[in-house]
Amino acid sequence: MIEFLFLVGFTIALLATGISFIGVIAAMVVGFVVMALAGMIGLVFKMLPWIIVIAVIIWLLKGRDKTAKNARDYYHKRSRRSERARRY
Repeated sequence: MIEFLFLVGFTIALLATGISFIGVIAAMVVGFVVMALAGMIGLVFKMLPWIIVIAVIIWLLKGRDKTAKNARDYYHKRSRRSERARRY
């Protein structure tokens, strides 16, 4: 919302000073891009604690899942070995 209000005020200020229409459009595009990037960076900083919490939870769950994966791999390899032994 702040970005939109900035663009409206910026456009009115440019029109009041007598800048050409092409210059106003170009300045609005540049202003929109700059304000959009600033808003996204601000949102990332605002959400940073939650991003860190989610990353830690995923890291902990990945570490816990390794034992199940190792057991699955061990039994899978073991069953394949017994299949090969039965063939000969």
